[in-house]
Amino acid sequence: MYLCYIDESGTGQPLNPHVPDSVPVMAIGGFTVPEGQMKALAWDFIALKKQFRPELGKLATLSQVVNHEIKGETVRKQFRSTGRKQQRMAHRFVGRLLDILERRDCTVMARIWVKQDGVVNDDKAMYGASVTALCANFEHYLSARSSSGIVVLDSRNPTDNAGNVHCVTTRKFGKGGDSLPHLPESPVFGHSNTHLGLQVADLLVSAVLAPAAAVTYAGDLVANVHCHPGFNEIRERHCPRLGSLQHRYQTSTGKWTGGVVVSDARGHRSAGKLFAPAVGAAREALSAFPAQSAPQEMATVVSFPEAPSPASS
Repeated sequence: MYLCYIDESGTGQPLNPHVPDSVPVMAIGGFTVPEGQMKALAWDFIALKKQFRPELGKLATLSQVVNHEIKGETVRKQFRSTGRKQQRMAHRFVGRLLDILERRDCTVMARIWVKQDGVVNDDKAMYGASVTALCANFEHYLSARSSSGIVVLDSRNPTDNAGNVHCVTTRKFGKGGDSLPHLPESPVFGHSNTHLGLQVADLLVSAVLAPAAAVTYAGDLVANVHCHPGFNEIRERHCPRLGSLQHRYQTSTGKWTGGVVVSDARGHRSAGKLFAPAVGAAREALSAFPAQSAPQEMATVVSFPEAPSPASS
């Protein structure tokens, strides 16, 4: 059996190019891990938390250590720090997190939505389509290994939780047959302060994928805090390793999919851009907002694609 942990970063709220903290991307993703490696991964991650938060070693119980989260948002702020010591610490932390994923036979998957200026997006549709696509990717991965798996989503609220899995439930238990036979149940929900796997997923999505995607696909928003030039170094140092952890496969039409897939309504670029950083991009300077093009409708991007755009080729 395999476990898959999924978290998100960002929302579908309209992107305002004149608001410095307006979020340009929404990322939903995480990782898979073999059941037999889960305990080792958990202890590796606990050791990593203690290494970078030495005060955790003084806590009386294991549950206190688990409950203390190192949030992806916190690490992302360190990448924006003007102090090189803070930046180096953040890069070391992410690098050692990726060491753990490589050592424990994990794979990485995500759906990243790049928003256009001023467009009203359907947040629930984007999240639901992402969960469905990630489950389909996981199904292919499990089928290739003649195994089964469980998907664990970070719990949001009862209303959102229900809507986020209905699309998967109907694909499994509808009259048309089960299109996800290697998933014995629809995704279940957990709380990040009690699930180490969800904490790892948060770090992958919030500290690596979301900032790297923002600076890659919305880098023209040079005064946006989410497109900080320091995030170029995240892409250059860590995204190639994430690229090698993807589960990629061809659909019946011959298209490559799986792994990290980008729906770029802003520039219509593939995820290959994320794994092939431009030379010298990390030295861009902050300046005033550039001119923006007129927004276009994103509804067609939000719908679940039969054959998603390839992540890389």
